[in-house]
Amino acid sequence: MQVRPGQRLLDALLDAGRSVPSSCRVGACQTCLVRATSGAAPAPAQAGLKDTLRAEGYFLACVAEPEADLEITLSGAALLEVPAQIATVEIMGADVVRVVVRPDRAFAYRAGQFVTLVRADGLARAYSLASLPPAPGDRGTDALELHVRVLPSGRMSTWLAGPDAPGAHVRLRGPAGNCFYVAGNPTQPLVLAGTGTGLAPLWGILREALRAGHTGPIALWHGARVAAGLYLVDELTDLARRHPQLDYRRCVLDGAGVDGELSGRLDQRLLEHGPFAGHRVYLCGDPALVVELKQRLFLAGATLAEIHADPFFTATDGSRVGMGGSIT
Repeated sequence: MQVRPGQRLLDALLDAGRSVPSSCRVGACQTCLVRATSGAAPAPAQAGLKDTLRAEGYFLACVAEPEADLEITLSGAALLEVPAQIATVEIMGADVVRVVVRPDRAFAYRAGQFVTLVRADGLARAYSLASLPPAPGDRGTDALELHVRVLPSGRMSTWLAGPDAPGAHVRLRGPAGNCFYVAGNPTQPLVLAGTGTGLAPLWGILREALRAGHTGPIALWHGARVAAGLYLVDELTDLARRHPQLDYRRCVLDGAGVDGELSGRLDQRLLEHGPFAGHRVYLCGDPALVVELKQRLFLAGATLAEIHADPFFTATDGSRVGMGGSIT
C-alpha cells in the first residue's frame, strides 16, 4: 500500500481498511504495536519500548513516520500476548470498578506498570496495574488488579462494568512503563501524586515500597473533581495509621473539602509542601496535570531523573496526521 507524505502509518492502515488496535494515538499506551520484517523501523516510533522489542523490529504505528519502504506484520504483536480471563468485577467508587484478571501463565511485572487488555474482538485499551507481584520466594497470587474509570462512551470500560465481562477470555500485552518502585535508598522521601484512577499504579507502588521496608517519609496525594471520585479512602487511611512514615492527603477540586479532604487543585496544594530537593516523585493521571506538575516540581528542587510519570490518555479517534513511504 502507498502511504501519502504527511500521513502516519496507523492512519494509512485504517484508511486502507486494515484492523489495527489503537488507543491513545500519542505513542504512550503501546496498543498499536507492529513489527517491521524488512526495512528499518522508524527510530522515533520505538521510543519507550524495551530493548528486546526494538531489536526485533517492533514499533508504534500511531507515531511512525517511515521515510523508506517497509514490510511489516500486523500479527507480530499477538506473539507477545498472554491469554487471560476476567475473574471478577466490583464497584469501587462512583465511576470506578476493580477488574481482577487471571493470566493463563506466569506474567512478570513491576507494581505500577501498565498492560494492554485486548478483548476477543480486538478492542484494546491500556490500564495500569494496581496489584503487587509475588515477593521473591513467595508463590503469592497470579491475579492482576486494574482500576477502570467507566466512561459513558467508553467501549471497553462500559463492557468491563457490564454483565458480560466476568468470565470472559481476553489477552494481555506488556507490561510497559517506568513508573515503579526501585529499592536501594530506603530513607529517601517519596512523593506519590495522582488524580482519578491515577491512584491505581500509586496503590501498587506504595505497597511495594512498604513491603521493601522503605522507612523514609512517603506522601501520597490523591485528587478528584468531587469527593465521590475518591476511592480506597478507608484502605489508605488504615495504611497510614499502621505506617507512621506515610502521609495520606486527598483533594477535591469542586467543594469545600470535608472529612479530612483538602479543597483546590492537587498540584497547588502539593507544592505548598515543598521544596522537593532529594525527593523521588511518582506522578500518574490526567496528562495535562502530570506534565505541568512535573515541570513545577523540577523548579521546586526535584531532579528530572527522580520524577517518574505515566500520564493517562483517554482513547480517541484523534486527528489524521502523519508521514511518507510505502508499506506492505
